[in-house]
Amino acid sequence: MFKKLDPLLHSELRLAVMSVLVNLEEADFVYLREATGATAGNLSVQIDKLTTAGYISVEKGFKGKKPQTVCKITPAGLQAFKDYVEALQTYLK
Repeated sequence: MFKKLDPLLHSELRLAVMSVLVNLEEADFVYLREATGATAGNLSVQIDKLTTAGYISVEKGFKGKKPQTVCKITPAGLQAFKDYVEALQTYLK
């Protein structure tokens, strides 16, 4: 029997963001934009959705005089990612 896939993570860009953050302690917006190839506007919308779900946390500040947005995966986000991967594996067997 196939397990249900988390619709929030089933989006290509949100899954890419989560995949990057699973492997890093944190990543800033510019790094995520470059790593995913997303536009700034689309990435911003998807980060908001992941933040609202509690999957990532966002800290806004400055690096020197430039604004900086840093994203981190939360424990709930890590568990959701692990559950998603486990559910996806049921489709591959």
